[in-house]
Amino acid sequence: MTIKNKLRTGIGFLFVLALTCCGLSVYFLNRLSADAGAILKDNYKTLQYTQNMQDAIDANDKPLSPKQIAVIDNNLKLQQHNVTEKGEQELTDSLTLVYTQIKQHNNNITEQLPLRSHARRLIYSIMHLNMDAISRKNAIAADTASRANVLVAVSAFLLFTIAFTFAVNFPGYIADPLKELTARIKEVSNRNYHQQIDFHSDDEFGELGQAFNNMTRKLDEYENSNLASILFEKKRIETIINTMHDAIIGLDEKQFIIFANEVACNLIGMTTEQLTGRYAPDIALENDLLRNLLINEQPRLKIFADNRESFYSRDSLSVSSKSKVIGKVIILKNITEYQQLDEAKTNFIATISHELKTPISSIKMSLKLLEDDRIGNVNTEQRQLLENIDDDARRLLQITGELLDMAQVETGKLQLNFGSTHPRNIVDYAVKAIKFTADQKQVNIKVKCDDTLPEVHADLDKTTWVLINLLSNAIKYSHEKSVVELTVKKHKNDEIEFSVKDHGKGIEEQYLSRLFERYFKVPNATADQTGTGLGLAIAKDFIEAQSGHIMVDSEIGAGSRFAFTLKRAV
Repeated sequence: MTIKNKLRTGIGFLFVLALTCCGLSVYFLNRLSADAGAILKDNYKTLQYTQNMQDAIDANDKPLSPKQIAVIDNNLKLQQHNVTEKGEQELTDSLTLVYTQIKQHNNNITEQLPLRSHARRLIYSIMHLNMDAISRKNAIAADTASRANVLVAVSAFLLFTIAFTFAVNFPGYIADPLKELTARIKEVSNRNYHQQIDFHSDDEFGELGQAFNNMTRKLDEYENSNLASILFEKKRIETIINTMHDAIIGLDEKQFIIFANEVACNLIGMTTEQLTGRYAPDIALENDLLRNLLINEQPRLKIFADNRESFYSRDSLSVSSKSKVIGKVIILKNITEYQQLDEAKTNFIATISHELKTPISSIKMSLKLLEDDRIGNVNTEQRQLLENIDDDARRLLQITGELLDMAQVETGKLQLNFGSTHPRNIVDYAVKAIKFTADQKQVNIKVKCDDTLPEVHADLDKTTWVLINLLSNAIKYSHEKSVVELTVKKHKNDEIEFSVKDHGKGIEEQYLSRLFERYFKVPNATADQTGTGLGLAIAKDFIEAQSGHIMVDSEIGAGSRFAFTLKRAV
């Protein structure tokens, strides 16, 4: 039987119980009504008729008046049609006969008096007979009412008990399987697939239980097969990680160590068993390397390993699932060989640059001597060649100077001579140094530097070099007869900002983030605009070494604005 039919049966059963209770009540009410009606109809009316006749006879001692006769005739006739008790018919017939005689001797009061007395006795007998019947029928009605109360109370109690039992148990028949199914589903959601439901019924719950059992069996089979596959993949990944030459450490979202390959274990100085499953910050309390890996975000680390100093690059990769970070992987790549090569390259550049400065300076000195008329006159073609040689020598000297500055930065040998000076001094020196170049291109340098500005704490030479470099670039990328704006103002965080703005063609946004990279050159630049690609990179190193910041804003067709900040002198 289906659940729908069972619900129909249960509701129908409750309806039958209610109908039975109502039927019993109606039956006994009808019994009581019938008994009361019998008393009213059969006996009470007879008492009323006989009372009316007696009142008419006893009205006076004179002959009966027409009115009295009419009352007696009417009530006697009604009584003759309302005979209900045993012996009442004989008494009614006798009363009729006596009343007939009374009417015959109505004019003779003497003969009429005994007849009236006889009539009164007959009327009293009829009244007594009906009163006895009323008493008897009242007892029957009372007995019926008593039995009705008992039967209705017993029936109501039985029906209420049955209905209450049904109301308590029947919802459980529906709710209990659902409750058990909910609990089993919660267990399944917790990956506990060993769940079975045993519904002993042939309805939809039975089918649901079978379907649920089949589902959990399939899930359990899939889990077991999938677990074996996952374990195999896990073993393979662990093998790959352990064969890598980079140190790899995996952390979950709560910073518990999930795995660490052999290289990482050797660097940290602990075994895999000592690391796996432990809370990383607890280990970091006693392990300097792990503490640096968790706290510091430095891209490069110097680690003493294998009895020598080694250099490592640090990468941190976040592991996400559905936009939620569930872990992190730290990778240490050994870059000692590359570091040594980079240092050798830097030293080589520094040495070559230093060695080149002497012959280049000699060339420039020789050029000056050749230009002196005391040495001898030169024709126009020879003077043009001397000017070209002078330009090339100046350019070579600039390149070697930039290479030397870059080498100082990379080797950490950059020496800064800090002092306090007014921004006007830096501006004046830079403008004076670049004025000849600006005049050649007819570029006007518009300076805005308030004398009330506070002094800055900076290396005068390095800062001037940066400003000259920015001005030189602005002039280089400006149109002829244009304006370059040099502005010095107090920055919002109490720093002093130097900015250089040109009105050239501007720089595309995609190149802005790379302008301060070494050797980067903006594409599509003309031959006279290209340089070594080191100037802005060195400028950035000089400014950041003084705890300042350098920035750029540019828009195609509107020019570029380069700016840097310096600390205010205390």
